[in-house]
This record gives sequence, C-alpha cells and structure tokens, in this order.
Amino acid sequence: MSDEQTADQSRPGQQPGRPDQQPGRPGRRLARAGRQLGSVSRTAGRGFGRAARSRATRRIGVALAVVAVSLAGVVIGVLLGARADVDIGPFRAEMTVTPAVDGGTTMAIPPLGALHVDSHEGPVQLSIRLGSLDQVRTLALLDDPNAITRASQTVVGDVTEGVLRLGIRTIAVAVLTTLVLAALVFRDTRRVAWSGTLALLITGGSIGVAATTIRPESIEEPRYEGLLVNAPAVVGDVQRIATNYSQYAEQLQHIVSNVSRIYTTVSTLPVYQAAEGTTRVLHVSDMHLNPTGWSVIRTVVEQFDIDMVIDTGDITDWGSEPEANYVASIGLLEVPYVFIRGNHDSIRTQEAVASQPNAIVLDNEVTEVAGLTIAGIGDPRFTPDKQTSPADGGLSKPATDQVIGVGEQLAATIRGTDEPVDIALVHDPVSAGPLSGTTPLVLAGHTHNREVRMLAEIPGEQPTRLMVEGSTGGAGLRGLEGEEPTPLAMTVLYFDAEHQLQAHDDIRIGGTGQAQVTLERHVVAGPEPDPDPSASPTPTADPSATPTAAASTVPAPSPS
Repeated sequence: MSDEQTADQSRPGQQPGRPDQQPGRPGRRLARAGRQLGSVSRTAGRGFGRAARSRATRRIGVALAVVAVSLAGVVIGVLLGARADVDIGPFRAEMTVTPAVDGGTTMAIPPLGALHVDSHEGPVQLSIRLGSLDQVRTLALLDDPNAITRASQTVVGDVTEGVLRLGIRTIAVAVLTTLVLAALVFRDTRRVAWSGTLALLITGGSIGVAATTIRPESIEEPRYEGLLVNAPAVVGDVQRIATNYSQYAEQLQHIVSNVSRIYTTVSTLPVYQAAEGTTRVLHVSDMHLNPTGWSVIRTVVEQFDIDMVIDTGDITDWGSEPEANYVASIGLLEVPYVFIRGNHDSIRTQEAVASQPNAIVLDNEVTEVAGLTIAGIGDPRFTPDKQTSPADGGLSKPATDQVIGVGEQLAATIRGTDEPVDIALVHDPVSAGPLSGTTPLVLAGHTHNREVRMLAEIPGEQPTRLMVEGSTGGAGLRGLEGEEPTPLAMTVLYFDAEHQLQAHDDIRIGGTGQAQVTLERHVVAGPEPDPDPSASPTPTADPSATPTAAASTVPAPSPS
C-alpha cells in the first residue's frame, strides 16, 4: 500500500468513493444559494411593485371621488339656490342660472310666451321670468309723466345689477353645498377643502366663460316661443305695439280719472235716478288679454257701486296655460264675477276663472246672483286663431248650426227652470235667436261692436232684448296696431226691485292717444218689436230706450 493510500485511509470520517469527496461540489452549493437569493429578491420586488401600484390607484380613486363630489355639489347647489328676485322697472322678476351646453338667455313673459337670445356661450343659461307689477312703483310711473322714460333708461342697469347678484349668489351656494356634501362623504378635512376649491373653480370658470362671450348684438335676433309664435299680429309688428302701448300706459291715469269725473257729472242728471233696491250690473266682453281693461273695470266697479260683473267671454286669446295668470285679476274685484266661455277661451281658461274666489262660471246652467236669476252657456267652438275664425262673421253652415244649437240648449234649460230667468248669457249673438221669449234680456259679445235690438217676437211670449257688447279689451293687443285703435267698451245696467231693466250707461273709452271717456245714458221706455224680424240691424243705441242727454265727453287734461 502506498503512502498516499495510507494517508487517505487515516482521515477520520471519510471513506473512499463518497460523492462529497468529488471535485467541484462547493461551486454547486454557491449556485443554489444564488438562485434562492434571486427568488427572494424577485418576490420582494413584486411585493413592492404591487404596493406602489395600490397607492397610485388609491390616489386616483380619491381624486376621481373629489371631482365627482365637486360636480354633484355644484349641480345641486345651482339647481337649489342659483336664483335671485330683482326689480326691473316696475316689474318683480326672478332670475335663475341652470347648467346648459349652449348657454343663452331665456326671458319668460307671461302670458305671451318666451323669447330666447344667444347672448353667450355655455355652460350656463340665464333665465328671467317677469312677475307681477309692483303697485307702488307702477303708481309712481303714472303720477310722473317723465318716470316712464327714466324707467326705460334704468332697465339695463337693473338687469346688470341683478345678474351680478345672481352670479355671486350662485358661486356661494355652489361652494357651500359642495363643502357640506364632501364633509358627509369623506369626513376628511383635506378632501373637503379640495372639493370646495374645485367647486369654486368650476362655478367661477363657468360664469367667467359666459361673461367673456357676451354678444350684445344678439338682442336684435330673438327666437320666440309659445304664444308669441302663434300670434303673428303681435310678433310681426311688435315695435308699433310697444310704442302704442307705451302711449296708452301714459294715458291710463287720465282714463281712470275721467271715468270718475264723468260718473260725477252723469250722476247729477235729473232724468234717471236709481231708486233704492236698484241692482247695478257691469257687462264686459272680449277682453283678449288687454291688461289695461282691468284697471278701468276696477274703477267703474268702485265709482258706479257695481253689484255684479258679467263677462260674456273671450277673456283670453289662445286659451293656453300661461294665460291663466291674466284671469287672476278677477279675484281683486270685490263683487261676484259671472263668466261664460268664448270661442277664444279653452276649458283650461274656464277652470282658471272658476278657481277665482268670487267667480261663477255658467255652462248651460242657471244661478242667482245679487238677486237676479241668470242663465248662461259657453261657446261650442275653440278657435284661438283669429285669422281662420274672424270675429266679424264668415261662419260655415255647420258652424252656424253649432252656434245656434247652444242657444237652443240654453232655451230648453231655461224653460225647465221653475224660477223666471232675468238674464241669459251667450257669447255669439247668433246663439241668441232661440232664446226669444224665454227671458227679457240676452247679453252677448264676440263681434267687438256694440249693438242693441229686439229679437223677433214669438206670439204669446215676452219680448226679448239683445244687447251685444263691444270689446272691453279694445280687441286685445291687436287693437293697438291700427292708426285708430279699437276703443274699450262696457255697459252699466240698472235693474229695479222687480228685476226689470230700467236704464243702461254705455261707456266708451278712446284708444291710444285718445284719453277721453264717453258715456251715453239710456232710459228704457218699454220694449218695441223689431219692425223687420228678418233684418239684422246694428244700431249703436237702444231703439226702445230714450237717451237722457247727448254723449258726455270729458277730454284728457293736459299733462302737467
């Protein structure tokens, strides 16, 4: 045995031929350790990467939540609180701001409709709704001839001031709403602050965009909506109407004053003195949305001590929902208001009138008001377009049969009533024929021309007088277009204790620029039959009445 073999055998714990005695084994162990270390490093790296991505995702989610809450707060705040009440001349107006892509300005003018102006770019739209007239400021305008001019000059300033107030209020309400909403959602001071800041930027930026894109020239090209679109006579000549109505408004004080003065003059006439127990009825018709008519009606009701107002229809023009605001003036009269529907009044108009506390609407019905028994029926047609259904006639045979038919219905209703009827009401005089002999008096309107005549007498029946009223509204705004606007007309009827018509005062108020009031008093001497039953005369005075005096005219006093 060699020395090397002896040496190998002498190493304790080692036996020849074992694997750990093979050359290169330590390098393999180092490689395995390296692989394990690399695996641990890769695992740690993936953990750190996931953590980093999770933090970034969380931050993005928080940012999106802040943006969503800010937008929601701005929208809610604008919808709930972006409104302001402002005074524009004598009007009380409401201004609002709403989110909109196209921007622009909308002005609502009840009951005529609305107009739209491309005044600015989005993302907000300005809406202005004209409300009621302030009584104190309106009277101040009437008392001072120069006040209307000054008011027109201050309108731009009123609107500008109102828009500034609305803008500040909109920003404040939007930011406050966003802060409250963010506090409820996040419960974190930093996020609430970020939400409020973002809301301020969104609201202020939107209003800033609108302010920097204003187009003043756009007011010359408005787009009409609602009733204005369906009223070519109003829209087509709006400049003339505006000018004429301005003149009319300036004369309103003189008109009202003259009604009072002429009443004082006529009441002293010795020809007819209303006895104790006399019932005074004011007959009006065809108001056609003229706001001036209400002022005159109220004055006559007060000065003539009216017990009841009778309206024979066409209080509106198109019978639409916005026009319901016009009939609200009925409630300001402190006397009963008896109404029948005209052909320009819809069922919605009739319901709006019926909702007034002092109104009584008749539609083939009989009622007792102020001691008088009254029967009335609404017009069967609804023809709001005057161009297709003119007030001066032109009825087709089916339409004529329809109009006569309602007169026959009302006559049947009257004959079935136990109590005698004192007055029958129809809108169109064509409906009055079948009522002959059923009642001593029929009141109508529709034609815009005053007419008094006896209906063809039926043997054995009482004579019946027909009284057709002119237009108490001067045929509405259309009456302001002509060179000689349609006058306002109404009649005061005097009934004695036996419910018999004793006299009537025909009141005529001059049109624009003619601030005069003419009153003709007629004492009813007794009915006389129409000499030609087949004729349809249109006298302007009662053939069976005796005029007590020539027409009394009080011209407008010179403006001071």
